[in-house]
Amino acid sequence: MTTHLRNEIENLKKKLLSISILVEESLRDAVVSITKRDKALAAEVIKKDEDIDEMEVYIEEECLKILALYQPVAIDLRFIVAILKINNDLERIGDLAVNIAERGLFLAGQSKLSVLFDFPGMAEKVQIMLRKSLDSLVTLDAALAREVCAADDEVDEMNHQMYDQVKDGIRSQPEGIDSLIHILGVSRHLERIADLATNIAEDVIYMEEGKIVRHRTEEFNS
Repeated sequence: MTTHLRNEIENLKKKLLSISILVEESLRDAVVSITKRDKALAAEVIKKDEDIDEMEVYIEEECLKILALYQPVAIDLRFIVAILKINNDLERIGDLAVNIAERGLFLAGQSKLSVLFDFPGMAEKVQIMLRKSLDSLVTLDAALAREVCAADDEVDEMNHQMYDQVKDGIRSQPEGIDSLIHILGVSRHLERIADLATNIAEDVIYMEEGKIVRHRTEEFNS
């Protein structure tokens, strides 16, 4: 690897770490805006998305520039390709955090429901998945990345349970149907974030091992 290419890749790593921190903060704040009914925090998440979008575009442009100028091969090429995909996934997680915050703005103005949902439990699991996927990226830890992939089914099941709970809630408290639909939307957004965290983990495995593990769930559940 030439000195220039090494410097470019190191710069990419730093920028990816920066956008990772912003995205993780956005998800955390979006979740808090729901649990604490904090309109100001929800609005902050929505505003911060512009920074994430700008950084995502910058990283993509840098990746394309490196591919054009240096024509990397082998592990360097795998790294750039993986960064392009992970960068896109992080931007999409940022968008989903905004969607959660927007639902938080609505719910903050509604009466609390007596129906019990394990939203905090689901949100915590998803945040742990995202944190582990980003940690595996920083440390290039394929074993940790596999832990993320193995956890995805559990979040899927929690989303199914939330759907059933919302149906029961609509029957018992039809006056709260709007709030219940927004709660279901939050659950779906969290489930999608878990999917994207899994994508990041799969790309870390690809970076480290040159192995594509998408759709191979038996590898993580054995």
